[in-house]
Amino acid sequence: MHCSCVWSSRALSPALLPRLLSHAGCWAPGTRPRGIWSSPRRLASAVETTQPIPLPSQARVVICGGGIVGTSVAYHLAKLGWTEIVLLEQGRLGAGTTRLCAGIVSVAKPISIECKMADYSNSLYEHLEEETGVKTGYVKTGSLCLAQNQDRFLSLKRLASRLNVMGIPCNVIKPKEVSKLHPLVNIHDLVGALHLPGDAVVSPPDVNHALATAAAGHGVQIHERTTVNHVMMEKGHVTAVETDRGAIECEYFVNCAGQWAYELGQASETKVSVPLHGCEHFYLLSKPLPEPLQPSTPVVMDMDGRIYVRAWQGGVLSGGFEKNPKPIFTEGRNQLEIQTMQEDWDHFEPMLSALLRRMPELEVCEIQQLVNCPESFTPDMRCLMGETPGVHGYFVLAGMNASGLAFAGGAGKYLAEWMTYGYPTANVWPLDIKRFGNLQSSRTFLRHRVMEVMPLLYNLKVPRWDFQTGRQLRTSPLYDRLDTQGARWMEKHGFERAKYFIPAGKDLLSLDASKTFYKPDWFDIVGAEVKCCKEAVCVIDMSSFTKFELTSTDDQALALLQHLCANDLDVPVGHIVHTGMLNERGGYENDCSVVRVKKNSFFIISPTDQQVHCWSWLKKHMPDDPQLHLEDVSWKYTALNLIGPRAMDVLGELSYVSMTPEHFPSLFCKEMSVGYANGIRVMSMTHTGEPGFMLYIPIEYALHVYNEVMSVGQKYGIRNAGYYALRSLRIEKFFAFWGQDLDPFTTPLECGREFRVKFDTDIDFLGRASLLHQRQEGVSRRFIMLVLEDHDTELDLWPWWGEPIYRNGELCGTTTSSAYSYTLERHVCLGFVSPPSLDGSPAAVTPDFINRGDYEVDIAGQRYPAKAKLYPFSSLFAQQRRRKDEMELSNFQGK
Repeated sequence: MHCSCVWSSRALSPALLPRLLSHAGCWAPGTRPRGIWSSPRRLASAVETTQPIPLPSQARVVICGGGIVGTSVAYHLAKLGWTEIVLLEQGRLGAGTTRLCAGIVSVAKPISIECKMADYSNSLYEHLEEETGVKTGYVKTGSLCLAQNQDRFLSLKRLASRLNVMGIPCNVIKPKEVSKLHPLVNIHDLVGALHLPGDAVVSPPDVNHALATAAAGHGVQIHERTTVNHVMMEKGHVTAVETDRGAIECEYFVNCAGQWAYELGQASETKVSVPLHGCEHFYLLSKPLPEPLQPSTPVVMDMDGRIYVRAWQGGVLSGGFEKNPKPIFTEGRNQLEIQTMQEDWDHFEPMLSALLRRMPELEVCEIQQLVNCPESFTPDMRCLMGETPGVHGYFVLAGMNASGLAFAGGAGKYLAEWMTYGYPTANVWPLDIKRFGNLQSSRTFLRHRVMEVMPLLYNLKVPRWDFQTGRQLRTSPLYDRLDTQGARWMEKHGFERAKYFIPAGKDLLSLDASKTFYKPDWFDIVGAEVKCCKEAVCVIDMSSFTKFELTSTDDQALALLQHLCANDLDVPVGHIVHTGMLNERGGYENDCSVVRVKKNSFFIISPTDQQVHCWSWLKKHMPDDPQLHLEDVSWKYTALNLIGPRAMDVLGELSYVSMTPEHFPSLFCKEMSVGYANGIRVMSMTHTGEPGFMLYIPIEYALHVYNEVMSVGQKYGIRNAGYYALRSLRIEKFFAFWGQDLDPFTTPLECGREFRVKFDTDIDFLGRASLLHQRQEGVSRRFIMLVLEDHDTELDLWPWWGEPIYRNGELCGTTTSSAYSYTLERHVCLGFVSPPSLDGSPAAVTPDFINRGDYEVDIAGQRYPAKAKLYPFSSLFAQQRRRKDEMELSNFQGK
């Protein structure tokens, strides 16, 4: 029975609507025999039996989850030549969230790696029917991303620039063109749209079926109605999987359990953190319209209205992401196959109203059903992928944030590559499960955070926005002290860090609400902090940095670091070495500073979000030696960064020790007293290129040392500063940061760091062979600085990151980070450029190529000229000083 009411709020009834019927090709409950799954061709001739087919006693890999994500992993592993693959599904294949998916495959995603995954998925699904003979319902509809205001339109233009870099077709269009592409869209309040002609729709259960058919054709065993109870481990390695039908010994396990991935992670001898949480997700199905919508009608994404709409069987399917989501708990797996949950018309009403505003002609259309199904979301709106820290062979692919269909193909491919080669063929760090730690696995944290995350999927994301939930999880001992002094906070890896400090008398609320693609309200505040760093002294609390201590009884610690690090760590005690930890390809797995505090003891300082990743990388390569010990001491030390020319005066007064370069040379560490506190590790570096010191203070002394520094520093003009000032300083000095500029595919030779590689030794460090080969062949891309010209800071759009770089009118690269340089009074972008390939093979980058080009940076479709620099340290600042001197002289003469 179908509801026959029209779509108006007065006609809506809370009466129970029928459960969504299974898609064609799905088995009805109870009709499928328990046991191994077969492709349709095999089923046609198979004799049905109620006896379960026994599980194999061993396999190379066991995949848990028979939805589109799990079948994609199985398919891609099989394509890469893996055998002895077993896929287990607790209910029926594809009967979970996959069955209730809206079926939209769009590349309009927030970050580039997600765009790549969706683009690959689209291509894969387009050709699956040809490969398997299973119809997938693939229709290339294209999609329209609508903008109701200028900020949304700017965000779409930025997306278009990024997609053009990737070779994905897209067009920024006017409202009138929207009407030509979609007959029902009301354009009266639109300022523009982005048209993505390659986007598509499919039947998700049929795509799932096709992937399973192809996987089974390559020898993958698929067993339905088989529940994974426990993952067994020994010495940190996966050894077996225990199911309700017996155990399977295996080397690898892949958790693709979707809604149940969190619980499954807890069901192992060593608990695995899979931080995701479920929310209810609603969409509406209509009966066919009087003039049925064609299957090729473009998908509409009205993000300002918080809705999406696609053609469905002559009518429409429309859902959205409401402002007040309803989280659901997923403890226990008592629901083997996800069914539609209870309708909630009152909850759906705002999205229904938005739909009727966007497509008024639907007022007379009849409703068939309101579907309510679960979706799982992660703390940062990005999926979870990769090998889990601490358990070798345990991989995860889950937490798709309502984009499981769009991501499944590409994510399955990258995970299969990761398992096969030890790394995927693209930088997936933004999705790596090791970006989270156990601290993000609290049920309360996840429940609160996903209530914020789900609405954010369609919220306008401007530069430097911060999550509001799950805050004050990790704080410095100075948090309250800094907060009362006007600190405004951001969060990194659960740690609170000050962005900047609002001076007394400023409007605090307006600054907190400052969200724009243009010049932000904090511009002058950060400028004053940078000026103080340059001329006097500032203190920045950098306690969030990851800190490890590696010790040994003999030279084991040195031997390990010499193997893992590109730079030479065999330095005198007290010396600091900036170095990368490289992989076999010569790419950065970590970028860190290492202090030799004793002959056999090293203090390793890494970026905040490297805490889990770096720990995992070190443990992975550590020999099983009881005399070698690694400890995470991040919580033991508060870190204060004293930046500026008067930093030496402040510390000199507090320690009664000369802090001049003659007595305290650069990149040197001394353990000394500061005020009444003993055992402070003082290091002559600032991570910015400016003069100053880092103080690593035992946590119990933090408040005392801070108070003393601020008290003595008053006469030198000391003030607090935040990470926005730090960012500006490091970018104008061409300092690359891991996770932004450096990644596992970036080598030291590509970013001008050859001087930090111990080529002059015979030590066979990890990545050495690749770097020697690259040095001989030449690098095919190069890290450069671009200083924008003819760019009005007051009126023009600001660069953020990911902007295309053009050389002589041709696309040559993208930016990786940017900031306003208060010293140069210009915007500075860092990024990579490459020359055009020669005969399909990459050409080497030469200094001549860099220096002789005319460069432009594309910001939301508008190009700004820029000067490229390989080594800007001296010349740029000398030019700036001369220009300022000339201006002051002319002003003086004018008076």
